[in-house]
Amino acid sequence: MRFRRTTANASLAGSESELAAMTRDLEAIHNEVSLPRLTEAVGEWTEHVRTSRRGFLVGAGAVAGGALLAACSSGATGASGAAKATTGGAASSGALTGDLAVAGLAASLENLAVNAYNAGISAAKAGKLGTVPPAVVTFATTAMGQHAQHAQAWNSILKAAGHKTVTTVDPVLGPMITQQLGQVTDVAGLAKLALSLEDVAAATYQAGIGAISSPAAVKVAASIQPVELQHSAILLFALGQYPVPNAFSPTTGARPVSDLTG
Repeated sequence: MRFRRTTANASLAGSESELAAMTRDLEAIHNEVSLPRLTEAVGEWTEHVRTSRRGFLVGAGAVAGGALLAACSSGATGASGAAKATTGGAASSGALTGDLAVAGLAASLENLAVNAYNAGISAAKAGKLGTVPPAVVTFATTAMGQHAQHAQAWNSILKAAGHKTVTTVDPVLGPMITQQLGQVTDVAGLAKLALSLEDVAAATYQAGIGAISSPAAVKVAASIQPVELQHSAILLFALGQYPVPNAFSPTTGARPVSDLTG
């Protein structure tokens, strides 16, 4: 089956067999190259985070022990004050900062992509987008699964650092995407929306790579970004556009960590 060239209310360009072949290649590259490198990078960063956390806890224990000895020598009032100080420190550690703030933002974007693709697949199966070739659903399902793996990778790092996992979507971008999804009436419109999400994710990773301080964290972001760009390339091809329009990955449209941290 050959898709029609894209116009205002048309289907996709190219052929279903071409899209199916590109999706198979996407999954093969992901399983053979991208995912193993991501797994290795996450393991390296997780170990770094856990080691740093253990060092922090040891240092905090030494400080708390010294405070407790001082409190014991000065009476019960001093001991109560030391306990309050320790509790306050633990509570303040919940905020995401630095590299972990980037991890949290990335997880929220990956969650958003998962939700958007899932909504698109549901709309297609419900007949809300007109005729949708099976290859389109296969691509969307494949991309959604890869985004879910990326979200899991970021959340494993947050969990290792003692933080809650991020299960929500980008609170700023999320409502915009929900509104746009409600206006999609055909498969080409869905592809354009998916493309905008992939481009935002890729730009955010590009900006994040320059902002992250940990070499292991850079490896994680650099392992994921090419996959987002591969998604974009396939969507561009399906829309009848040149698959690689930029020689260098831009940062235009990158989401700031303030989306998540306020």
